Amino acid sequence: MVDERVRHGRRLRRLRRASRRWSVVAGTLGGATVVLAPYSGLGLIDALWAAAAGGSAVMSGWRWADYRALAAQPVPPPSVTADPRDRVEALAARLPGGRELLAEVRRQVDRARLRGSAVAPGWRRLDRASTVLNGLPLRPGGPGDAARLEAAAAEKELRALARRIAGVERGLPYSASHETLGEAVSAMVTQFEQGVTAYEELVGAAAAHVAQEGRMTPEHPSVSQLTEATDMLRAITLGLAELHARAPS
Repeated sequence: MVDERVRHGRRLRRLRRASRRWSVVAGTLGGATVVLAPYSGLGLIDALWAAAAGGSAVMSGWRWADYRALAAQPVPPPSVTADPRDRVEALAARLPGGRELLAEVRRQVDRARLRGSAVAPGWRRLDRASTVLNGLPLRPGGPGDAARLEAAAAEKELRALARRIAGVERGLPYSASHETLGEAVSAMVTQFEQGVTAYEELVGAAAAHVAQEGRMTPEHPSVSQLTEATDMLRAITLGLAELHARAPS
C-alpha cells in the first residue's frame, strides 16, 4: 500500500513537470508563429501554428493552476509502514492451523533466546501452565473466563520481565559493578519466579472451578440421551422377542 504522503509528492512532481513542458511548448510555438508569420497576412499553415501556440498556452495555464491548487493543500501525515514480517504473519494466521503454528514458532524463538538464562526454567513452567489454562473449557462470561483474561495480562508482563532479565544478564560481563548488578538480577529473577508460581496457582484454581461446575450439573445431556437410546433399544428387543414367542412354529 502506497503512503498518502508519497502519493501527494508524486502528483506534485508530475504536475510541475507537465506545467514546465507545456510552457516550453507554448513558448516555442508562439515564437515560431511570430517569426514565421508573413507580413502580408496569415495563411492556413500560419493559422495552424498560431492555434497550436494558443492551445499550448491554455494547457500550460491549466497545469500551473492545478499545480498551485495541489501545492496549497496540506501534506498528508506519514502513515506507519507495516513490517513485512507482520504481513507474512497475518497471511499465515489466516491459513488452517496458522495461528497455532505461529505461536509455536514464537515459543521456540523465545526459548532459544533465553537458553542459559536464570529465567529459562520459569519460562518453561509458564509455557506449560499457559497451555493448560488455554485448554480449560471455562464458561464464557463466568468468573473463570474473567480470571483467564487477568491471567493473560499477567502472563504478558511476566514474559516482558523475563526478556528484560535475560538482556541484563547478557550485559553483566561489561558492567563495572558486577556484584551490584548481579544482586539486582537475582532480585528480578526471584520476582519472576514468584509470579510464575502465582500463575500456576491460578491455573490450578481454574481447573478446580471447572471440575466443581461439572459436579453441580445433575446429569450431562449426553448421558440422558444415551440412557433414552438404551431404553428404546431394550423395549424394541423385548417386543421382538414376544412376537417371536407367539409366532406359530
